[in-house]
Amino acid sequence: MRQFPLETHHVAPGRVVEWRLRSTAAEAHGPDDPASRKASFNQDKHFTVAEESRAADDPVASWVAVTFEVTGPLDERALAQSLLSFVQRHEVLRCAFRRLAGEVACEPFAPASLTLDPEHVGTFEDAGVLSDFLVERFKRSIDTLSWPLFIMGAVVREDSTTVYLAFDHIVCDGMSMPIVAREVLTAYEGLCRGEEAELPPAPSYLDFAEEQRRRYLSIDARDARLDYWKAFMGPSGEFFPRFPLDLGVEPGRMYPIVNEASMLLDAGEAEVFEKNCLAVGGKPFMGVLGSVAVCLREAGGPGVYRGFMPVSERGRSTWTNSVGWFVNTLPIEFDASPGRDFAQVMASVRTGFGEMMTHLDVPFVRAWELLAPEEFAARSWPYPVNFFSYIDMRKCPGAERHDDWRPTTHVWSARANGACSWFQRDTDGLHMNSIYVDTPAARRTMGDFQEALRRTVQDVARSGGFRRPVALTPQRRPVRMTPLDVAAFARRG
Repeated sequence: MRQFPLETHHVAPGRVVEWRLRSTAAEAHGPDDPASRKASFNQDKHFTVAEESRAADDPVASWVAVTFEVTGPLDERALAQSLLSFVQRHEVLRCAFRRLAGEVACEPFAPASLTLDPEHVGTFEDAGVLSDFLVERFKRSIDTLSWPLFIMGAVVREDSTTVYLAFDHIVCDGMSMPIVAREVLTAYEGLCRGEEAELPPAPSYLDFAEEQRRRYLSIDARDARLDYWKAFMGPSGEFFPRFPLDLGVEPGRMYPIVNEASMLLDAGEAEVFEKNCLAVGGKPFMGVLGSVAVCLREAGGPGVYRGFMPVSERGRSTWTNSVGWFVNTLPIEFDASPGRDFAQVMASVRTGFGEMMTHLDVPFVRAWELLAPEEFAARSWPYPVNFFSYIDMRKCPGAERHDDWRPTTHVWSARANGACSWFQRDTDGLHMNSIYVDTPAARRTMGDFQEALRRTVQDVARSGGFRRPVALTPQRRPVRMTPLDVAAFARRG
């Protein structure tokens, strides 16, 4: 399982059917539960941005989607029942969000009130036309301010079916997608055998959000738990770590995106890469992150890597099987200065990551609100931000069936002002998916960076280290740095 653009995912032509979710209770008198719950910090910020964007006639949109395969003739009734059961099982998917007394409230519908209405959309005979249809369908059908917050459908053929589900980010994260595939397909296969699937407990994301707000809503900027963030911000006072290469963006402007993906290492190379990382006391994601830092430095960035890294809040067991937005984002800093070999960079990454993981307790959005209130009021991050994400898909729920189900994850955003890269390891190898601004400078920068990174991780796999200088041409236009920035980098080494 990996993540790549929906536009590049080949879906064979067929008959498209979708299932529309509705609540019979809502049609009668609105949400079933008058005692609404409060949204999480992530959800509150996401919903607020959607409201403000709509008011300014400047829509911001994003979705996360999963597609997977059913082999053999489709039992449409069984698939519809498995989709309905999936929605009924996860309370966050049954929620309508609205502004209530100044706060964003989640109002869940009762599971028994939900029903699915099938809609036969049409038959497609050309894969390209079908792909264009799905891309536009996802973009136009998902609205943060309207329930339901996802769509469900399938491309049905005589001997196989591609199932798709696309969600607004407010109800899920990337790690929810393997859960979707496993639950829907496990339930479907059970129904086809005349059995009821047994699924592990999946506590409600609303309980997680309630506990999060109870613990952190009352803290202020003087709280000692924010000291790690304050130290990271340093004398410059910048909450967001800048992406150190030129993307050709203008301050305050948003751009259309480029969404592209590629393979960095094949399966065999990825195995050797992992062994070489373990040999110097690191893990594969540390090797990838260290390689990213070296490539950015060789392109003209600083020797000290400073960036954001998303971290799962699911824990080891409690929320493992729950759908929701269980992501915290934390800053990480480590030394990748010239002259350091692979083992030394890995040791630095390990130290930086260890320090980061001791400061998980404050939600990113809450830290942002308290430490950078002016930027928090904006609808986007203020400038291109350095961002790194890594997931080993082989460890996701249902991974043992991924070869049969062939699930894929897709992300999309309407616009951006920087670059974000996600790295995934699966049974086929190591992959990279990047979304970045569509400017000539960004296309050159990201193209060069991706190629340099591929060579660098291949060197680690083949020789156990950074064997040769990274052949990435330093940028002609340096990133603007204030005197405080220079002082901060000097202080950090």
